[in-house]
Amino acid sequence: MDSSDLLQGIRLFNQGDFFEAHEVLEDVWRAAPEPDKKFLQGLIQVAVALHHHSKGNLVGARSLLERAARNLAFYPESYGGVNVAKLLCELSGWQAYLKDGASRVPPLPQI
Repeated sequence: MDSSDLLQGIRLFNQGDFFEAHEVLEDVWRAAPEPDKKFLQGLIQVAVALHHHSKGNLVGARSLLERAARNLAFYPESYGGVNVAKLLCELSGWQAYLKDGASRVPPLPQI
């Protein structure tokens, strides 16, 4: 994986710029070796899901978060410098929020 582009994508994600994060991470994904592809796809799906949420597309956000969690679940607790276990925990809070329609939005996940 190109670590400088990966770090840029993570920075954008953590700043809440989910659309741009997805764009940068997609470039990393295209060039990545096979063992990293599903991991990167999961990160991209999280970014796109949160972008959908910001635009009011809750169905799209819910669907993408489910797929992201499935893709990321194949990786160890820490992978590529990302605390995958923590991210999955944060995503489960978002999944519950999107499923139940609770009024309180969870904190945005950080990679």
